Amino acid sequence: MKLLVTGITGKVGSNFLPAFLSANKFAGWTIRAICNNRIIEHPSVEVVKGSLSDADLVRSAMEGVTHVLHMAAVKESPALAMDVGVKGMFNLLEAFRSAPDAEQFMLIGGDCSVGHMFHAYDAPITETAPRRAYPGCYALTKVIEEVMLEQYAIQYGINTCCLRAPWIMEKDDFRYALSFGEQFGGPAWSELLPPSEIERLAASDTVPLLRDLNGAPLRRNFVHVSDLVCAILTALDHQAARGHLFNIGMSQPVDYGFVAAHLRATRGLPSVDINTPYHSNWLDTSKAGLLLNWRPMVDTKLLVERAWDYRRAPDDPRIVWYPG
Repeated sequence: MKLLVTGITGKVGSNFLPAFLSANKFAGWTIRAICNNRIIEHPSVEVVKGSLSDADLVRSAMEGVTHVLHMAAVKESPALAMDVGVKGMFNLLEAFRSAPDAEQFMLIGGDCSVGHMFHAYDAPITETAPRRAYPGCYALTKVIEEVMLEQYAIQYGINTCCLRAPWIMEKDDFRYALSFGEQFGGPAWSELLPPSEIERLAASDTVPLLRDLNGAPLRRNFVHVSDLVCAILTALDHQAARGHLFNIGMSQPVDYGFVAAHLRATRGLPSVDINTPYHSNWLDTSKAGLLLNWRPMVDTKLLVERAWDYRRAPDDPRIVWYPG
């Protein structure tokens, strides 16, 4: 078996590789990676250097491949996002459907395809919920990817699987997602607070208690990278995954009210209420539990504790994984 991977140098890819190589399930498999801006140097990985927008390069990289794991993504850089999420996806699928050894094509999607906190849902978001991207090219490409994958399965009968993940956390990511200083991710505090207030809150180690459009503590979906990697390893070459889209996230969304109370009780950190225009949503992961017997291990409390306990070594800088 030969696995072709895109996005192997990113957050998920760098966690996936050692787990894949140590799993007995994949003993004897070989791995090839298409890399463009960042190149991996690993004795177990054959690297093909180039862009996913190059159809000839993708077709060549598909030679002898049985399984594809497409994780590469670009955020709000329109030209690059189209190259990876539209041209790249099309080139991979075209090469895969005509490859004589092709067995499974797996896509790592994102809950931005259902709008995560930008759109209201009156029930848990299942895999049958309507796709409703929020503004921007990144969410648009994730919708296009899911639909393209679905249609290729219909048109050509190929074996596909999509794992739809919300915001992926590792190390101290969640701590910095709640920081008023060196903020990681969004929403940008500058869209919700004046600069003087952001500066004051940063100096006091205050954490945000975001409130949704109805005034209740915001509930937002996350997943720890270890749980997502576990889901990938489970679904890869799994007969029950054939043709399915799975939501992969924490068993419950993160409640910002719970987080603020927990950090006050355990670490003495103050919190501040911040009203937002966002909606509380619940990404339902029960389908993955039913068909794949997969369940997340990291809950909100563990996510918080891991993020606050993590201490970075000098050779472990924080990395912004996406341009844009």
